[in-house]
Amino acid sequence: MSAELASQTYVPEESEFGAAEVLSFLAAHADRRGTEPARRFLLVGGGEGEQIELPGTVYRALVQVVEALAAGKAVTVSPQEPQLTTQQAADLLGVSRPTVVRMIESGELAAERNGNRRRLLLSDVLAYRERRRARQYAMLAATSVDTDDEDDPAEMIERLREARKVAAAARRG
Repeated sequence: MSAELASQTYVPEESEFGAAEVLSFLAAHADRRGTEPARRFLLVGGGEGEQIELPGTVYRALVQVVEALAAGKAVTVSPQEPQLTTQQAADLLGVSRPTVVRMIESGELAAERNGNRRRLLLSDVLAYRERRRARQYAMLAATSVDTDDEDDPAEMIERLREARKVAAAARRG
């Protein structure tokens, strides 16, 4: 089963939704156990042994959806990707916050502005981190040289200098 991660609005339909029964169950549960639900809620399938325990956040979302639909209101589910502050992005990347701001201003990192605040999508920061790692590994590979115990140290140093010059030229152009 593949659910599209786009916004979806659900409108209550009397013919297919037994909201009163679900609300009655939830109210009875709250009366018996208090407002904090027990830690075990199950989603049950049609076959024997087809069940899975619902996490607390899914349960709370379900309660909110059921209450809104029972009140005759439409419900919109709109998945959103986590956003980071510049400081959170800096911590994740292992750089300073001003460095993240410079990367945003230079176009290396995408960010949205809300007033004077910048927000970055987690996926953008993670993608940048992977690109940066790939560049670092490529530079390491470009500046490395194979050595033997019999190689002349002066010759190895010269080969490393040449490799670094080639890598620097590639980085600039």
